[in-house]
Amino acid sequence: MMATRALLSKPRALFLNSSRLNYDAKLDLSRLSSLTDLICNDVDAVSDATEIVNLVKQHEPEIVITKEMEVPSAALEQFPSSVKLLAEAGTGYNNIPIDLARSHGISVCNIPTYSNESVAHMVITYIMNFGAAIFDQARMLYDGDRRNFTVFQHDIYEITGKTLGLIGGSGTIGTCVIDVAIPLGMKILISSRAGRLPPGHKYENHPSVKVVPTDDLFRQSDFVSINCPLNAQTRHSVGEREIRLMKPTAFLINTARGAIIDEAALIRCMKDNVIAGAGLDTQEVEPPPADGPGSEIWSLDNVFLTPHIGWRRLETRQRLVDMTADNIEAYIKGESVNVVN
Repeated sequence: MMATRALLSKPRALFLNSSRLNYDAKLDLSRLSSLTDLICNDVDAVSDATEIVNLVKQHEPEIVITKEMEVPSAALEQFPSSVKLLAEAGTGYNNIPIDLARSHGISVCNIPTYSNESVAHMVITYIMNFGAAIFDQARMLYDGDRRNFTVFQHDIYEITGKTLGLIGGSGTIGTCVIDVAIPLGMKILISSRAGRLPPGHKYENHPSVKVVPTDDLFRQSDFVSINCPLNAQTRHSVGEREIRLMKPTAFLINTARGAIIDEAALIRCMKDNVIAGAGLDTQEVEPPPADGPGSEIWSLDNVFLTPHIGWRRLETRQRLVDMTADNIEAYIKGESVNVVN
């Protein structure tokens, strides 16, 4: 395969939404360009199925690259036969109809581990900010309210000794969260259907780490962090029932996928001050709607939104480019790496 490929021209690759990844033009795409005849469509997303089809038909690529962009079934069904690989430049592939792709002879690959540390650091950033009420204090100062300089208005506390519950905590990102949380003196709870960590897990039998039923995790944690993938089983798996199990002083953090939380239920709970706060780096719709259902999340003073920045650090994005190139190079060599269908 490699010898045959070497005699042919480089495969054409179309990055449908390259600005989603290289929005600041600071990334080095030279390796991708050396492996392929690379065409970058410099937009954040292509939302119209007809436009997706037109772009793919215009360029007739062998490889289509996307970053967190929906590829509708109606579009994929019309891809020309030239397309053999759909490379998701990220971890989640819930926006790609992978079974349909397989039926059309298109392999789909992803990057499962590029942002472990970066997302873990995002979780810890939320925890540290909540512990010191940084978000609330910054908001007050921005509004010209300087009362905290004379009579302090917030409860703040040390992180040491607090309990962090991890939904999906035995996975790679959850494990990275534990790597940072334990040196801070936190106690860790992990939910697991098996009732234990996988054999050989680095925190198996660690005195600060316990595996507990999910309901107990919600009841006992000072912070609950969602670090599991989005699938049919986890969609809306954190709803009103789960949130109402939490302590009134607890915080909910989501850096995974927005739809794991039933956002309408979260809004109801936060309006009732069921828990102290929520930090959402991912939302069910990104960005949340400006009006209509779901728009109330913008006005809740105990919900703090960030625009899905867990993966956006410069080093993380460059790693993602390099690992996408690894996947494509493996494909060119006739190897299957990180294929999800």
